[in-house]
Amino acid sequence: MARGGVNKAVVQAARLAILARGENPSIDAVRIEMGNTGSKTTIHRYLKELDGGPERAETTQEPIDDELAGLVARLAQRLKEQAQEPIDQAREQFDHQRKELESQLDEAREANNELHQQYEIQSLALTQESDALLETRSMLQTEQTRNAGLNQALSDFELRLKDKDEQIRSLEEKHLHARDALEHYRNAVKEQREQDQRRHEGQVQQIQMELRQAQQSALVRQDEITQLHRDNERVLTENRGTLRELSLLQEHLKQANTRQDQLLEQANRVDSERTLLQERLRIALLESQALKQNVDEQSQINQSLEIELAKTQASLDESVRLAAIIATAPDAAKDD
Repeated sequence: MARGGVNKAVVQAARLAILARGENPSIDAVRIEMGNTGSKTTIHRYLKELDGGPERAETTQEPIDDELAGLVARLAQRLKEQAQEPIDQAREQFDHQRKELESQLDEAREANNELHQQYEIQSLALTQESDALLETRSMLQTEQTRNAGLNQALSDFELRLKDKDEQIRSLEEKHLHARDALEHYRNAVKEQREQDQRRHEGQVQQIQMELRQAQQSALVRQDEITQLHRDNERVLTENRGTLRELSLLQEHLKQANTRQDQLLEQANRVDSERTLLQERLRIALLESQALKQNVDEQSQINQSLEIELAKTQASLDESVRLAAIIATAPDAAKDD
């Protein structure tokens, strides 16, 4: 074999190309045609072998050999080009698929980041709503405690009102008894006067004395009645004040009940919003898990494509190696 990668088939192909152009296939021309490779001694030896030497019937076979060598050289070149073409296509397809997968992976990462931000925002909102719910429940408990105190105060005022009513009834009964006693006394005085008038005139002074005593008693009774009226008016005044206080307590109780209803409604609304936020959070977590699963699947697909590309590369390398073997086979046959 020749040194520097030059063999007889290459020299023969260069010589045929020069002859096809109508030029003289000299050593320098052949060396230039081969790209300035190979030694001139080797090229001269191959040219001498191709031009003649001790011919034993090679005069008839040399053109066929030259044509066969050129055909083999062209076939080897075409095999190299055809073997390189699917490699380039496979590489281009792999680069395109890799770019698409990288773009999908970036989109999935961005979507995952957005979902993570939404999850943090919703977690913060849920925490705030939970704090508001706890504060509302605390306010509700405070209002309930206050309401219980107002109810207890109302019960106490009702008991006091009942006591006042009992006192009023007792005073009214005393007043009625005093008026009945005064009426009875007046009737008795009237009857006594009539009896005294029918009696002897001598008893007039005694009757007048008794009358003065009776009048004094009546004045005492009148003072008692007046005092009873005053006590009655005072009790009625206190009763009206108590009724006003009761009305104010009832109004406060009504307001407290209204506030309690509002707080209960607010608590129910906060519970509903918290339930809705929890449901949104659950959906967001499910979507995040689905995206993560898609990313894992894409990674698996990418690994499968890389494995398939490696197999394709190995197959193409094998094809190139076979083409190189086919290309060097005629030279080996020639040397044999």
